[in-house]
Parts: sequence; structure tokens; C-alpha cells
Amino acid sequence: MRFAAIADIHGNALALEAVLADIAAQGISDVVNLGDHFSGPLDAGRTADILMARGDLAICGNHDRWLIEQSPDQMGISDLAAHQKLGAHHLDWLRALPATATRDDVFLCHGTPGSDTTYWLEAVAPDGTVHGAPRADFERRADGISQSLILCAHTHLPRSVHLTGNRMIVNPGSVGCPGYTDDAPVFHKVESGSPDARYAILEHASGRWSVTFRNVPYDHMAAAQMAENAGRPDWASALATGWID
Repeated sequence: MRFAAIADIHGNALALEAVLADIAAQGISDVVNLGDHFSGPLDAGRTADILMARGDLAICGNHDRWLIEQSPDQMGISDLAAHQKLGAHHLDWLRALPATATRDDVFLCHGTPGSDTTYWLEAVAPDGTVHGAPRADFERRADGISQSLILCAHTHLPRSVHLTGNRMIVNPGSVGCPGYTDDAPVFHKVESGSPDARYAILEHASGRWSVTFRNVPYDHMAAAQMAENAGRPDWASALATGWID
């Protein structure tokens, strides 16, 4: 079994197209998508058209959920920007997505099995420093999951961790948003340090899983200019450099 995992596209159609081309160049046609498809100041409508035409297995992320649960006047700035570029059929597609999914020996979620807003493999210190979560925490979050491969997203940081029970958890990183800020539980930055689009290739052979993380160059400056034109210098900085100035 060999397939690709993508996540956290955040409306970056340029990055998505580059990643899909790279996946095809690796001889892979099977793709799973871990959510947060559209939110951001870029090209939500085009991103939606690409994903809907493909029909890959996809789940709902927290920003996807907010796009269909909240009214526009309740939305954050990034969700509202995406909502304004989406049609009713795009939102209907989001409504049909599950929060989690299983396929064969693979479990998919956006944040953790019980929360699409919780970091699984990372934690935030009181001073805003983002660091690896304690082993006991990420083991506890995997309680009750029997699948040998667990896929999560949400933090935009590519990482793999081996768990007890011969299981592995993988975050493929973000296709389209290499850095962001958040206020919960305290203000913090998550920065990949690279403008490349990211995804992961998973392969099962000889009774075990292996993961290959892929960094894909694309016209990130065009995406950064799109964010700048939308009045989002934070996004423009992250897209241009992988850092938020």
C-alpha cells in the first residue's frame, strides 16, 4: 500500500496544484486529505473546484467546520475571506465531510480523535513557545485506536512519532500555509521556516509503515502577493519566507 497525505491547504490553489503534480510524478494516484481546505485570503473557490473534481477521501478540519457552522458575522477574518469566494455547492461539499475516517489500517483526523482544535504532537507553553507534547499526552490521545497508522494535521508541522502497539502517527505538514498565529491557549506562532508546500508519502511493506516527507517548491511569491493584495501582511510574510515577521 502506498499513498499520499495532504492537509491544511488553506485556499492556496497554487501550492495544491504543485503538490498534486509532484504526487503524480511519484506514480501515486491515491490521496487522502486531512482538512482545513479553504480558510485564508487566497483562492478558496479554485481550491474547492480542484478538490471536488478529484473526489479523494477527505475529512473536515476546524476551519472547515466554522465555515459551515458560523454565520459570516461570526467568522474570523480568514474564514470570512474564504466564505466570500465559495459557492453554496462548495459549502455543501464541506457539510458532507466526516470529522474522522478510517480506511483499512489507517485512522484519519484533523487535530485529535476527539477535537479538531487540539494539537496532538505539539504543546504551547505559557510563554507561547511551541514544543513537542509529552509522550504520555500523545499516547493517551491514541487510546482506543487500533489502526497501525494514524494521520493528523492542524499544526502545519511535518512530524512522525512511533507509539506503543506498533503504531505510528504522522502529520504531513501544510500544503498551503507555512506559518500562522493563534490566540489559544495563549498567543503563539507556528512557523515551518520554509515557503515550500509540504505533504507526506506513506508506504506499508514487510509489516511496517514508512513515511517520506516532501517539500515542493512552487510560485510562493505569487501566493504572497495575493495575500498582500488582500491586506494580510502576516500571510504574505509566511508565504514568502515560512516565517511571520
